[in-house]
Amino acid sequence: MPSFNFVLLTIVGTGVVTWLSRIIPFVVLKKFQLSKGVIEFLSFVPIAIMSALWFENIFVQHIGHLPSIEWGNFLASLPNVASAIISKNLLVIVIVGVISLGVIRLLMG
Repeated sequence: MPSFNFVLLTIVGTGVVTWLSRIIPFVVLKKFQLSKGVIEFLSFVPIAIMSALWFENIFVQHIGHLPSIEWGNFLASLPNVASAIISKNLLVIVIVGVISLGVIRLLMG
């Protein structure tokens, strides 16, 4: 069993690394001016990340076969996508997603 100090140092270390990985880009970019092309390219990054996460959770990979659809996640994502289009509010999207996935999992048993 790991010692308390090891667990504590691990938690603190991962917290510092996470914090630094989020703060350093702001500090570095504060000193430089990015070109319009780079800014335009970076504007697509959140869309690409969300699409990758969405497709990863909807489709289930089967080696040697086409992927199948995870119907619970797919059905729960429909009201979530609708709420994203309508509200464009992250809090609303997260709440609708959690509630819709909970309802779908409750109904599907």
